[in-house]
Amino acid sequence: MAELHGPPDPETSMAAALDAAAAALLTVWESARERTANRVSGAQLRAVMVVEQFDGINLRRLASRLDMLLSSASRLCDRLVAAGMLEREPGRFDRREIALHLTPEAQRLLAELRANRQAQLAAVLNGMTPAGRNALLRGMQEFDETARRQRGQNVQAPGGPDGPDRPTGPTDSVEDPDGPTRAVWPGVSGGPERTVGASREQPTGEPPVARTA
Repeated sequence: MAELHGPPDPETSMAAALDAAAAALLTVWESARERTANRVSGAQLRAVMVVEQFDGINLRRLASRLDMLLSSASRLCDRLVAAGMLEREPGRFDRREIALHLTPEAQRLLAELRANRQAQLAAVLNGMTPAGRNALLRGMQEFDETARRQRGQNVQAPGGPDGPDRPTGPTDSVEDPDGPTRAVWPGVSGGPERTVGASREQPTGEPPVARTA
């Protein structure tokens, strides 16, 4: 006999509706990336945005923010340095550490990307009613604030993205750091950007170390 299930709770129904409605927004994001940032992969773009937000970040913290293995983040940075997007220099407080900074070329790329993205968003917003635009902005601002608050709680918790190293096992696998990523979600009202739905790497015997938007 088939098991009977009650109707989904309002949050689940809303999440499903938002997931479907967000497809158009993510399409705008990807279209802008392909037009202006097709020289870098999705994972490389995420790394550039993290370095923009945390100028001078070291490799271990970058890997933690991207939710990558340290070795994978190192290879990713090698490619970005070779592409003229990142530069390395000894850390200000610890000369043994390497600090990462954006190059002028990377800054121009991000400015062009955002201008393209905002132009496409403006074209869609122009077809909405004023009430719809205001409701969208208010909802996105609250969504952004809540997501940031929850992210901060996860980072501070033991074993979070910036906490102790995760356990490893013989069946762990590693994905290509330049593998597919679904979207980079920007903070509302010019806030920092962060990734939504990006592919996650699994820990191996190397110390894992993150994910911004």
